[in-house]
Amino acid sequence: MVSTHPTGVKHSGSQYLPQTSTNANLSPNQEILPLSARVHNHDFLEIGGCDVTTLVKRFGSPLYILDEETLRSACQQYRDAFKQYYKGESQVLYASKAWNCLAVCAIAASEGLGIDVASGGELYTALQAGVSPDKIYLHNNNKSREELIFAIESGCTIVVDNWHELRTLVEIVETLYTKSLSQNPRLLLRLTPGIECHTHEYIRTGQLDSKFGFDPNQLEELFSFISKQSALNCVGLHAHIGSQIFERQPHRDLAALMVQWLQEAAKYGLKLTELNVGGGLGIKYIESDDPPSIEEWVKPICEVIQQTCAVENLPLPKLLCEPGRSLIATACVTAYTIGSSKVIPEIRTYVAVDGGMSDNPRPITYQAVYRAVVANKMSSPLTETVTIAGKHCESGDILVKNALLPKTEPQDILVVMGTGAYNYSMASNYNRLPRPAAVVVANGEANLILQRETYQDLIRQDCLPQRLKS
Repeated sequence: MVSTHPTGVKHSGSQYLPQTSTNANLSPNQEILPLSARVHNHDFLEIGGCDVTTLVKRFGSPLYILDEETLRSACQQYRDAFKQYYKGESQVLYASKAWNCLAVCAIAASEGLGIDVASGGELYTALQAGVSPDKIYLHNNNKSREELIFAIESGCTIVVDNWHELRTLVEIVETLYTKSLSQNPRLLLRLTPGIECHTHEYIRTGQLDSKFGFDPNQLEELFSFISKQSALNCVGLHAHIGSQIFERQPHRDLAALMVQWLQEAAKYGLKLTELNVGGGLGIKYIESDDPPSIEEWVKPICEVIQQTCAVENLPLPKLLCEPGRSLIATACVTAYTIGSSKVIPEIRTYVAVDGGMSDNPRPITYQAVYRAVVANKMSSPLTETVTIAGKHCESGDILVKNALLPKTEPQDILVVMGTGAYNYSMASNYNRLPRPAAVVVANGEANLILQRETYQDLIRQDCLPQRLKS
């Protein structure tokens, strides 16, 4: 029997923790765990053929554990779905702001994906990971002059967000690179589509009241300006409506609208050949989440663009998308070691772990909800409803409210699922906690991809003036 993983990755039931398991806490969590997750003979959780408790003993905790199989499978699903449903050329980009590091960029690139970057630092990382510049697209609503120069010299495509950036780009090219560039900088224009969708307001980007993108009411002025810039090579348009989206119609609406924009650009002599429809497909964080599969997201977008182009007698553009969360989130879990607990009769039981808001700021930032299991008690009955608290000096440092778990004790290993997106990338040193290590697991092998920070790392950038030394 074949079912669909929350990221859209297809898997057979045998790849997952067995549905006939005696462990009551497996059933609701099977589709939130990575593809390779299993329970081995000692009732401990295993991912990528590696015992999670053994990984913690070896690498410490908190520990990000990235399942290579899940990440590769999601990359393949996106890539293959576009090949199946789109008759023109396509390119999937990994939105690396979800988790940008050398190993993740390298895995995505090895599956044929390009990389969407949001800063000079992310661009540098992608290049160092060996990603070809012609498959890197730079975003940002306030790129610095230095970032623009870096992008030009690297040869990546710049997604231009606003008038200030556009005029700065023209000035840079005309003053610094009048004769030295082998080709004019490639750019896409980011437009605000005015399409709203149901997601948290902090990750909603498509409405008119957004810091991102050119105002669509200025299309005439924008296309007219671009048509006169011989130093720039404008190749296409970009739009994005938000993140963690389950609805399908907003993406269909966006696809149709972007073809209309292509028509408008043609009136100014602009031969735009690329459309980037953004990303935003949501994933299953909890049992009640019901996101479309990757294929269900890709197919209608391809159909709308092909149908609209046929009606308007337009050639099919190169179609790009930039998923992040739906590629990486479910591929990773975070393992913690349980410490103290506090029972408040008739109110709540707190169970504390050795991490929290510094390694996963999403719950305190926008009330994100997660699920958890106890890696060394996978067959124990679920007898307690507890609130999993972090160790930071904040009352709001809560990772999971009302978690249904077996009876826990200090040194148990708690695993929070779906932590691949916006956990390490948004991690901090709040309370001067060193950031955790990360490993990638596959076929029984675990490889370190991010070293655990040390106390020395915490003060590496500190400067103590001579007059303050005792």
